[in-house]
Amino acid sequence: MAGAEVKLLGYWASPYSLSVKWALKLKGIQYQYLEEDIQNKSPLLLRYNPVYKKVPVLVHNTKPLAESLVIVEYIDEVWQTIPLFPKDPYERAKARFWAKFAHEKQGEEQEKAAAEAREHLKTLESGLEGKKFFGGETIGYVDITAGWIAIWAPITEDIAGVNLVDGETMPLLKAWFKNVLEVPTIKSCLPPLDDLHEFIKALHKTLTAGSA
Repeated sequence: MAGAEVKLLGYWASPYSLSVKWALKLKGIQYQYLEEDIQNKSPLLLRYNPVYKKVPVLVHNTKPLAESLVIVEYIDEVWQTIPLFPKDPYERAKARFWAKFAHEKQGEEQEKAAAEAREHLKTLESGLEGKKFFGGETIGYVDITAGWIAIWAPITEDIAGVNLVDGETMPLLKAWFKNVLEVPTIKSCLPPLDDLHEFIKALHKTLTAGSA
């Protein structure tokens, strides 16, 4: 779609915005990025996502789409340069399942006990089935939509003083963390890790306030 106008409304520390950035970059799509202030949401965001009022929002030729899983799937369907989904319908269904699982469960890590977070991560690991990526030998839909966990989990471990993923109990997931972050396209789109560490630290402090 040469000449298509693509905009992304996001927030630098949003893992879901990051997933959309990865998808766009992997596909080689030129887009305009608009950074949102989540404490003072822009009229544009409120107009394009009046229901949830959240990032990310993709605007393609003036048509907005919200929710990162929906956006990444849309990107894959519209720009078919590098497929993110497998061709087989059953494998595509499994990819949707694991992406949804990671999206719903791991987004709650900060609010859940470490034991429950580890249980979710162990379940997610079973979707790898010995593969390098959830998509097989090449990065795919699940890797893009869940890859932010490879960044957030180690930082969370450091801040909260817990062990979420280790090479002994979750070797496949640990290896996947490394493999995902070594993909050049992924690596080039990472947020500033020092800033992200401070952001997650402040978030953790807010979420655990009053729990002592």
